Amino acid sequence: MTRRAREGNVDRLEDNPVFAAELTPYRSLGRKGFRILLAVSGAVCLLHGLFFMATGAWPIGLFFGLDFFLLYGAFWLNYRAGRAREEVTVSRTNVFIRKFSPAGRMVEHRFNPFWTRFRVRRHQEYGITSMHVCGEGRLTDVGSFLNPDDRESFAKAFRGALATVKQRI
Repeated sequence: MTRRAREGNVDRLEDNPVFAAELTPYRSLGRKGFRILLAVSGAVCLLHGLFFMATGAWPIGLFFGLDFFLLYGAFWLNYRAGRAREEVTVSRTNVFIRKFSPAGRMVEHRFNPFWTRFRVRRHQEYGITSMHVCGEGRLTDVGSFLNPDDRESFAKAFRGALATVKQRI
């Protein structure tokens, strides 16, 4: 084996991820539940709207239609925001944080793991309120859309991965 091939193998070994996570927002209502909710609320709005229009109170009937479309729009925006995600990878040589917006645009942040600090802000009642990765004069937030339990487990695992990488000098 040549020296260059050996160095290439060492580089590949050093770049193996110690920690990798894909963070996605939690959505309690799935597609099937959304369809059922929309069907039931649509039926209720339609029946009440038709009743009020038949009795001569047509503006109220129009407001029931408006309510239905506002409900649909709110859920549409919620599911669109649910397409956001973050990929966090820690290796011996790099900390990668890739943030994907709901529109699909990606922003990548790279940090040297030996200079990286993980800052967690806690509230006595609510637990972790924010998490930031900082180093080399840069700062980025991580997992801002996670629920409190997921923030706790991510913070513990990420902090452990950084400590593992920093111990292997």
